[in-house]
Amino acid sequence: MRVLVIGGDGYCGWATALYLSDRGHDVGIVDSLVRRHWDAQLQIDTLTPIAPIKKRIQRWSAETGKHIDLYIGDITDYDFVKQSVGSFQPDAIVHFGEQRSAPFSMIDREHAVLTQVNNVVGTLNLLYIIREQFPDCHLVKLGTMGEYGTPNIDIEEGYLEIEHNGRKDVLPYPKQPGSFYHLSKVHDSHNIHFACRVWGLRATDLNQGVVYGTLTGQTAIHEELVNRLDYDGIFGTALNRFCIQAAIGHPLTVYGKGGQTRAFLDIRDTVRCVELALESPAAPGEFRVFNQFTEQFNVLDLALKVQHAAEILGLKKVEIDYLENPRVEAEEHYFNAKNTKLIDLGLEPHLLSDSLLDSLLSFAIQYQDRVDRDEILPKVSWRR
Repeated sequence: MRVLVIGGDGYCGWATALYLSDRGHDVGIVDSLVRRHWDAQLQIDTLTPIAPIKKRIQRWSAETGKHIDLYIGDITDYDFVKQSVGSFQPDAIVHFGEQRSAPFSMIDREHAVLTQVNNVVGTLNLLYIIREQFPDCHLVKLGTMGEYGTPNIDIEEGYLEIEHNGRKDVLPYPKQPGSFYHLSKVHDSHNIHFACRVWGLRATDLNQGVVYGTLTGQTAIHEELVNRLDYDGIFGTALNRFCIQAAIGHPLTVYGKGGQTRAFLDIRDTVRCVELALESPAAPGEFRVFNQFTEQFNVLDLALKVQHAAEILGLKKVEIDYLENPRVEAEEHYFNAKNTKLIDLGLEPHLLSDSLLDSLLSFAIQYQDRVDRDEILPKVSWRR
């Protein structure tokens, strides 16, 4: 099918665009390249050097003979989105084109507003264009498990059956987001749900856990196709940060008690989940929610796993430091999320134990000379 990947120059978007192209789909990428601008503005950089988008696409074509269309522009610009989507004529749209960092959204008012405008307005533009021009187009939207927060009950996949005053109903699962970024994703979910219910659109919301890994079968073909590996205090994940710290002999920095539990998945499973959603699309008027993750760990578990893996590779044993938590969050809590829908569709998960050495620590060691030690510690506080 013809699949337009919004945000196709980003971490998940780039891997997905190559994967779908490799699987025989006609792929287009829409991206404003603003993430590269934010890196320059914040004076941070991915650990792995990534090529310019034009060179990336040219390399992919040279290596595989497959073509990817490119549209550079901002999805908050309605006229641009209308023109690019209309030009590509998609059967499905995979939407990664959002500011995806909680710390970024909590820097100050300007960054909170930027996050909400980029994410909510951009998604609304897409919904209107789908309604007006491509009403049968399947929207696959990247959500986040962070929409749910950490409730003291099991987390279902998008909906919850409740009984109140003797009556029953199935309603959207209550949301307790922990940042202005996560709030923007909740607003997206409500807007998409509304558009499906009222306009009859079809959409799948992939509430994704924390993604790790750099390698897919496609990004490993050539160094100009390599994916991002962010470790800084704004865009980096705890797991990435721990791997980089282990590679350079820096103590692993656990925030607070380290009991914060989250859902995780390998980047190879991210691209496969998107494919599964595309192959079995939502029905007209249906807003599906899949919890997209494979395992659950707390932060201290991750630190201990990285510490052990580093020893296997012969690195000097690194200590674990407990820092004051810059976030406002429960540091010890119940967390049990369901994730059966994608498994039922055929997902065969990669596990962290199989990926930690080859797709994380090995890259951290290979590119350790690129590590900026000034960017390892947190710089954004939720309390300011």
